[in-house]
Amino acid sequence: MIFLAGSIIFSSILVLAFKVCEIYKIDIFQAIVFNYATCIITGAIVSGDIPAYENFVNKPWFAWAAAMGLGFVISFNLIALTVKKSGISAAAVASKLSLVIPFIFSVWLYDDDVSFLKISGIVIAIIAVILSSTRFTEKDINYGGAKSIVVMITLPAIVFLFTGLLDTAIKYVEHNFLTAGMQDDYLISSFSFAFAAGLLVLTTLLVARRKTLQGRAVIAGIVIGIPNYFSIWCLMKSLKQYGNFSSVLIPVNNLGIVLLSVLAGWIIFNEKNSILNWIGIGLAVLAIIMISFF
Repeated sequence: MIFLAGSIIFSSILVLAFKVCEIYKIDIFQAIVFNYATCIITGAIVSGDIPAYENFVNKPWFAWAAAMGLGFVISFNLIALTVKKSGISAAAVASKLSLVIPFIFSVWLYDDDVSFLKISGIVIAIIAVILSSTRFTEKDINYGGAKSIVVMITLPAIVFLFTGLLDTAIKYVEHNFLTAGMQDDYLISSFSFAFAAGLLVLTTLLVARRKTLQGRAVIAGIVIGIPNYFSIWCLMKSLKQYGNFSSVLIPVNNLGIVLLSVLAGWIIFNEKNSILNWIGIGLAVLAIIMISFF
C-alpha cells in the first residue's frame, strides 16, 4: 500500500500548491504548462534515460499517451473554468464524484469483486465527498442570479464525465498495454503531449499579448510538476500491484485525497470546516473501510 499512500500524499500536495498559487496571484495556466515540462524531466531522471521518442511511436500505447496528454491539459483547465463560472464547490464535487465512473468500468470490464457492502461504501463515499468538499456561502446561494443556470449545470457535468473517463483510461491502458518497464515511457510521452499542447496555447497568448510571461509561474510549475508526476506514477504502480482490486483502489485514492487535503487545509491554511464538512470526513473514513476490507 506504499504506492497508494504516495499517490494520496502527492495528489494532496498538488491541491495545497494550487491554493498557494491562488494566494500569491500566480498565473495558474502558465504554472500548469511548466509543470508538465518538469514532469518530463522528472520522468527522465526516474527512468535514468533521456526519452527516445522515435522508439515510442510504434508502441501500442502511443496514441493513448497522446490522448491522455491532451486530457491532462483539458481537465486542469476545465476545473479552473468551472471554479470561475460555477464556483469552487461545484468544481470540487464534480471532480471527486468522478470516482464512480472508473468503479463502474472496473466492475464491468475487469470483473472486479463487488459486494453489497462495497456498493454501500460507494454510496457513502459519494455523500462523503459532497459533504466534505462543499462550502455553502452567501455567494454560492446567490450565484445563480449572476450566471447562466445552463452553464452552471453543464460545466460541472463535463468535469464529472471527463475526469472520470480519464481515470478509467489510465486503468485501461495499464491493464491492456503496459508492463512494469513501460510505465515511465508512457508517462513521459503523456506529459510531453500535455506540455506541447499547453506550450502552443501559451505561446499564442504571449504573441497576441493576452498574457505576459510570469517568472513566479515558472517556479510554481517546477514545484507542482514533481508531485504531479509522482502522484500518477504511484497510482499506476499501485494499479499494477493490485490490478484485481482497481474498483477499490481508485475510490480509496480519491477519498484519501479529499480527507488529507481537508485536514491539511484546516491545519496549514486555517480553513474553516462546517459541521457538515466534518460529518463528510467521518463518512469518508467509513467508506474507505467498507470498500477496502469487505
